[in-house]
Amino acid sequence: MSIYAISDFHLSFGTPDKPMNVFGPVWDGHEEKIKKDWLSKIGEDDYVILSGDFSWATYLEETKADFEYLNSLPGKKYILKGNHDYWWTTVKKMNEFIERNGFKNINFIYNNAYDIGNYLLAGTRYWGYDEEAEDNEKIIDREILRAKLSLDFAKSIDKDKPIIFTTHYPPDDKIIEALKEYNIKIWIYGHIHSKYEENLVEIPGIVTKLTSCDYLNFKAIRLE
Repeated sequence: MSIYAISDFHLSFGTPDKPMNVFGPVWDGHEEKIKKDWLSKIGEDDYVILSGDFSWATYLEETKADFEYLNSLPGKKYILKGNHDYWWTTVKKMNEFIERNGFKNINFIYNNAYDIGNYLLAGTRYWGYDEEAEDNEKIIDREILRAKLSLDFAKSIDKDKPIIFTTHYPPDDKIIEALKEYNIKIWIYGHIHSKYEENLVEIPGIVTKLTSCDYLNFKAIRLE
């Protein structure tokens, strides 16, 4: 039983007008690259964390083919909301969609937490700082509140178990400081698709990993 992470699939099986290879040939056939690597090492008892930007779909019903792809892959999957996941709605509606379509082992991270082997899993989307955005601070404060809700949920499961925490956006000093009291051992994030080295984040005492699939050469990384 292992824990893996990968993010930013940007799938478009149901929205074919949004192919990722417009961003460069590295994205040619990226879905098959991910699938080939996944099948080579991830089993049904393993956990896989997907830290946002799963699908280009605008509406939940448009994600069906994307979730069919994910459902065809082994393991227990945990999905976080990204900035491009416009299809994301309430957890209740998403769970009903998953059940209605017969998809298995697909879970959503939103104001909640999960027990995954030797760790607890919690997370929130967070937000990139934008000096021109009038409501920037409001959004960041809301996301920190959601982070704490998720982490408190994790503590209610087991107050001593180490935590894997995920954000879609890279963490900055504000959220790192706000969450320093929690038992976070691994922090994973996505969103970044260029200038990788400039955007890698280091946090004293915490293992940090960028999991954007193009950064990982479309190969999930093992966290444990």
